[in-house]
Amino acid sequence: MTARRLFPAGSSLVRRPLFWVGGAFLLLTFAMDRIAPHLGLLFPPGTRLVYTRASFPELVASHAMLTGVASLAAIAIGLSAAIFATRPAGRDYAATLEMLSAVAQTFPPVAVLALAVPSLGYGALPTVFALMLYGVFPVMGASLAGVGSVPASVLEAADGAGFTAGGRLLRIELPLAAPIILAGVRTSVTIGIGTATIGSTVGALTLGSPIIDGLSGDNPAFVLQGTVLVALFAVTVDLAFGEGERALLRRRG
Repeated sequence: MTARRLFPAGSSLVRRPLFWVGGAFLLLTFAMDRIAPHLGLLFPPGTRLVYTRASFPELVASHAMLTGVASLAAIAIGLSAAIFATRPAGRDYAATLEMLSAVAQTFPPVAVLALAVPSLGYGALPTVFALMLYGVFPVMGASLAGVGSVPASVLEAADGAGFTAGGRLLRIELPLAAPIILAGVRTSVTIGIGTATIGSTVGALTLGSPIIDGLSGDNPAFVLQGTVLVALFAVTVDLAFGEGERALLRRRG
């Protein structure tokens, strides 16, 4: 039986990868404890198959919260810095910010996390700080490119129509730059989801917890469970952003 017959009202939805990847992610999140005991043939005898330190919905919720808080802060800082650098008062800093956006991604996030621990301690706080710092630069770089790509003729027309500086930014520049900015946010959030796993090395509860525990305890079942869920989480969010970008482009069209 085809997907169209199974889901006649949402046949366009079920043809999209987001439906299947997101469904697999939710299924494994809430059913991993029941699925894991049946995977014994994949692993050496005596391997503990069920992760018990925390439930997988709890791990996903904590992982999403850490990533979400860090991403919101990164978006606010990155977009604000880009707007400042594209105003007359901040144009002298634009080249420096662009250089920082390019260079900062060469630093491994684990190094940022290691530097944050001595001053912020262990747990969620240094993880959020490291994710925020690492996520700022993709947003800032995309925002600089997006706002800077608005044609001068459009800006002159807006000035001629009597727009204030704030009105021109909110009603002309940001809407036109939105697809490029959204692409930077997409990159930042997706990277953050994958990078958040390292927070478990400093005591944060994330989907990296079963991975770290599995590596330290020589348990490949835990490593596989955490890795699969992190990958599905990141791909689901990336596909959701892709849907949002396409919807935005259709609306503009």
